[in-house]
Amino acid sequence: MTVIPRPEYPRPQWVRSNWTNLNGTWQFEMDHGKSGKERGYEQSEHHLSGIITVPFCPESKLSGVAYTDFMAAVWYKREFSIPDDWMNGRILLHFGAVDYEAEIWVNGKAVGKHRGGYSPFHFDITSHVSPGTNIVTVYAEDDVRSGLQPRGKQSERFHSHGCDYTRTTGIWQTVWLEQVPEAYLSDMKVAADPDNACVHLEVKICGNAAGGELAATARFDGKDVGSVTAVVHGPSVKLTVPLSEIHLWEPGHAKLYDLELRLHGQNQTSDTVASYFGLRTVRLDGMAFRINEKSVFQRLVLDQGFYPDGIYTAPSDEDLRKDIEISMELGFNGARLHEKMFEPRFLYWADQLGYLVWGEHANWGQDITTTESLARFLPEWMEGMERDFNHPSLIGWCPFNETWDRDGTRQDNDVLRIVYEMTKRMDPTRPVIDTSGNFHVVTDIFDLHDYDQNPETFRARYEPMKSGGGVFNTFPDRQTYEGQPYFISEYGGIWWNPDQQDENAWGYGDRPQSEEAFIARYEGLTNVLLDHPKMFGFCYTQLYDVEQEVNGLFTYDRRPKFDPETIRRINSRKAAIED
Repeated sequence: MTVIPRPEYPRPQWVRSNWTNLNGTWQFEMDHGKSGKERGYEQSEHHLSGIITVPFCPESKLSGVAYTDFMAAVWYKREFSIPDDWMNGRILLHFGAVDYEAEIWVNGKAVGKHRGGYSPFHFDITSHVSPGTNIVTVYAEDDVRSGLQPRGKQSERFHSHGCDYTRTTGIWQTVWLEQVPEAYLSDMKVAADPDNACVHLEVKICGNAAGGELAATARFDGKDVGSVTAVVHGPSVKLTVPLSEIHLWEPGHAKLYDLELRLHGQNQTSDTVASYFGLRTVRLDGMAFRINEKSVFQRLVLDQGFYPDGIYTAPSDEDLRKDIEISMELGFNGARLHEKMFEPRFLYWADQLGYLVWGEHANWGQDITTTESLARFLPEWMEGMERDFNHPSLIGWCPFNETWDRDGTRQDNDVLRIVYEMTKRMDPTRPVIDTSGNFHVVTDIFDLHDYDQNPETFRARYEPMKSGGGVFNTFPDRQTYEGQPYFISEYGGIWWNPDQQDENAWGYGDRPQSEEAFIARYEGLTNVLLDHPKMFGFCYTQLYDVEQEVNGLFTYDRRPKFDPETIRRINSRKAAIED
């Protein structure tokens, strides 16, 4: 029996029954000269020279390739089967993510292109397939040194170094087929409204369903708690589902409603999608961050989303869940999902476990010194926002992180301003940080990164703020504090690797000389932020080591470095700003 890697349904907020997972063994070949198209690699009869296990990138051990040098381009090819009864509707070919520029052929015919290494895409391949055996070919170009693409923490050097790690090229999330009717449900946006005991839905429809009917049913613990029906007039339907029971989604208490959507077209064909939602509100109130009107101190940890054997791709769905569980075991209630759009299954588990997350793009590596960069950055960011909008665990957006100068040229502030404004237009319900740490242009929250290792000097710089005095600003010549809510979104990063003798090991500041010294420093730094009445949260760097960066509370293979209860005791103490 063939074992399919990552066999679970990849899009848990939009589930259909008719689907086929295309993960597993594919033909594979590197194309360093980017000459494969000239040599006819896209043609069905052309056989690629190697094999790879999808969805793991060729740099990873789990792919079976484990090639870690630069690859200008890569090719993939495999056969797939279409059941006879699938031909009475539309057939969609989905890619969770392909890094960076992808081109797809089916049976030798071009079906489309996509640019962006982190966002999903799909193509309607109905006219290109027939019942029985078909062939899909994928070509991907990737150049993290170009300055044209967001690369995140993928190293632009041959070796990993500092806080940059092994690269990811090509397919790194699940590939799958889906069968849908001629007119089908294509997307949905959820707006929770617990104050008015309802949920608002905006549902998009592909194909002609005019004159048909859309029904939405909400359930809680298997019990129907609300339903509504609307007539379909065009490609978008707005409807409000009244709810007879109100159960709030809260940190650590993930109460979720199931949602079923049914589309009935005039020709009697129907489409059914299973989804879910959470009822919760978020808003800024003075210096407090309120979730369901409670001031909740955000005990966040930096999560890089890297795995020893899978690099960008978790070996299993259980590994995604485990990362959240080990974080919560340490007393954290959420994470900054750092320099990477995490896969939807991670956000699904965050929803299920009551774990707060901030959505961030992988902006490092992209030159943003001119507004020309918007053509590359913004479409992918918007695709990521659309994908993740409905997750109740996601409480804020942060498109950029540490926008440093590039070769002596400053960032173009209009890039940050435009992305901020577009983010707010797409989602007015969540706060937006324009660029975490620096250099702020327009932002709902003023956050800083501070890796001072001395708790006393760390405390002293934030003391005046308590009584209305000066507010510490790491770059006063480049950014201006304007009274926004304030928090330290990176701190600590304490270097601790007594069992690792790697000469390239890296962390922040001087290394503690004992475990007791580490705990004392961790507690001292964390107490400064918990005790500050005008701080609504912190984010500790980081949850686990990644390659040479050894400032994690866990090792890279997720073994605890310290007694989890000790860290939990420090993190869990009530914060000054909490209700």
